[in-house]
Amino acid sequence: MSDSSSSVGLLSYETLVHAVAGAMGSVTAMTVFFPLDTARIRLQVDESRKSKSTPIILAEIAKEEGISSLYRGWFPVISSLCCSNFVYFYTFNTLKKAMVSDRSRPGKDLLMGFISGAVNVLLTTPMWVVNTRLKLQGAKFRNEDLHQTHYKGIFDAFSQIIANEGVGTLWNGTLPSLVLVFNPAVQFMFYEAMKRKAGRGGKRISSLEIFLIGAIAKAIATTATYPLQTVQAILRFGQYKSDGKGGLPSSVRNVISLLMDRIKRHGLLGLYKGLEAKLLQTVLTAALMFVVYEKITSATFKLMGLQKKLKH
Repeated sequence: MSDSSSSVGLLSYETLVHAVAGAMGSVTAMTVFFPLDTARIRLQVDESRKSKSTPIILAEIAKEEGISSLYRGWFPVISSLCCSNFVYFYTFNTLKKAMVSDRSRPGKDLLMGFISGAVNVLLTTPMWVVNTRLKLQGAKFRNEDLHQTHYKGIFDAFSQIIANEGVGTLWNGTLPSLVLVFNPAVQFMFYEAMKRKAGRGGKRISSLEIFLIGAIAKAIATTATYPLQTVQAILRFGQYKSDGKGGLPSSVRNVISLLMDRIKRHGLLGLYKGLEAKLLQTVLTAALMFVVYEKITSATFKLMGLQKKLKH
């Protein structure tokens, strides 16, 4: 099979391989480090919970709610993540093929990341709204203003939200999510740039190098965008009392109001409550995801007879 016959067009087999590998890599990595995400979202949403080290937070949750609570909401999160990364990797690699040139540049990688992230947000935000609520269902909140939800599963959550709150609620947090496409865009820009540098001269890139490159890229992107990720989680949970008006101006006011309220209550550092857990989870998850992704794509392309190298 020739390279051209397998890679031409939007629905190319090669692009599909990248999308499936990215989805499988993210599912594997998130499953391994899922309890860290549980700690992160509790600290973001429950303002009355004191910010402690990640192991202490996990120990408290396990003691109060049982060890299984550390994996509460695993299936909806994994389902959303699988779809989300499939869309992102598919769009990113489709754009990479469409914008192919002799030299890859960080600016081009950043643009492709922004476009891929925007497509991903608009298509998958409803799934993330549902999984945020299911992940927090049954949690013992320190904040008494937060009330429990009673969903029987993914489809019941969708139907209840639409019936009780309207279809538009499924896109809660879309504005900060669109701004947050900066996160994966920056991540992929640094990842692609560092990978090109490491593979210069046809050098083979080891799994350890891929792991470290993925970790560094994600750490930079996460630290830069964490305050908006906190706002995103609060809006998706659906218990923030907004001004009741719709539209872009209202969304902007809600985001600014949440940020200012957080600073007023907890100071500037309050914007970074839960960052330790988020960095541990997201950096390790991203690093492992990229290792699995590269291994799957490399093995698949060898089976296809394409003999692709790790630089692309």
